[in-house]
Amino acid sequence: MGATPPGGWTYARSGVDRTSVRTALRALLGEVRYRPPPSHGRAVEGPGHYAGLVRVGRETIAITTDTVGTKALLAEELGAWEEVGEDIVAVNVNDLAAVGARPCGLVDCLSVPSLSPAVFAALGRGIDRGLRAAGCGLLGGETAVVPDLVKSPDLGGTAIGFFPRGRRPVVGDRIRPGDLVIGVASSGLHANGFTLVRRLIERFGSDLARPRPGAALPFGRELLAPTRIYVRISEAMAGRPETHGLAHISGGGVRNLVRLNSRVAFILDGWPRPEGIFHWAMEAGEVAAEEMYQTFNMGIGFVLVVAPAHRSEILRRLARAGAPEARVVGHVARGKGVEVPAFGLRYEGYD
Repeated sequence: MGATPPGGWTYARSGVDRTSVRTALRALLGEVRYRPPPSHGRAVEGPGHYAGLVRVGRETIAITTDTVGTKALLAEELGAWEEVGEDIVAVNVNDLAAVGARPCGLVDCLSVPSLSPAVFAALGRGIDRGLRAAGCGLLGGETAVVPDLVKSPDLGGTAIGFFPRGRRPVVGDRIRPGDLVIGVASSGLHANGFTLVRRLIERFGSDLARPRPGAALPFGRELLAPTRIYVRISEAMAGRPETHGLAHISGGGVRNLVRLNSRVAFILDGWPRPEGIFHWAMEAGEVAAEEMYQTFNMGIGFVLVVAPAHRSEILRRLARAGAPEARVVGHVARGKGVEVPAFGLRYEGYD
């Protein structure tokens, strides 16, 4: 059982340093200077950056790519692959949903040290569930058997979406002070922060086969709960004028809201306090609230920023779309950044 570092565990101490990631990305992007001619499509710049947008003729296409990260290591330890198969779909289509795009296709990318038909069948069942929930087809993909590169499976994909006639991308430029922030519940940790979570499991000596105190499922199954898919939520609201912003609360926690609009302040005075698996993480590793809210979704996996006059109708519409638990978790004010008043937290930007 490992010792808790002085000051508690952070994502950086578990092995993921946000500052180093930001520096490396700036170095990479600084060298990518090529811009294709207009005949090859025109990039549409949007502050959200959940998905890349490109204009081809009269159509705008959204493209995104992501992996399930080190959650795959937990799946390997437990021999349970269906959940992360579903995650491959979810982490990608949710980013499309966050710009209001309708998913139309996904290609997977599976890098593995060896092939196992049983593992691939389980992944396939999970991918199928995710595709059905998203109304999205599997177009193809890549399976790379690379034992010299990876010792455990690296699971990801790329998704493409489009904007049905009359719908424009939702990129947060219409967000203004006075707007409401409505949150839709997550299904747990989703596929973020597992490098830190796995360090906490090592430190806490947790039994993955048994429920943690107060939980119904074995701890391992609770951790593996697949990422909730928010495509129906986006479809219900993306084309409506009262919808000013959409956000997938993934890695980066509440900081994700800054990606929508950096010229306003998001006051999250109704965001859930740490409960369930999030309370366990906070207690197990003495993780500070500041780190929790910038690493995990803390119970809210998708956010809508909407005009306040339509609150009741929006909540009814979300309930019909499968989110009866949706509720107001904050509001937009003058200023910059994100605030969580319950813990006195303030974040300036997105890392």
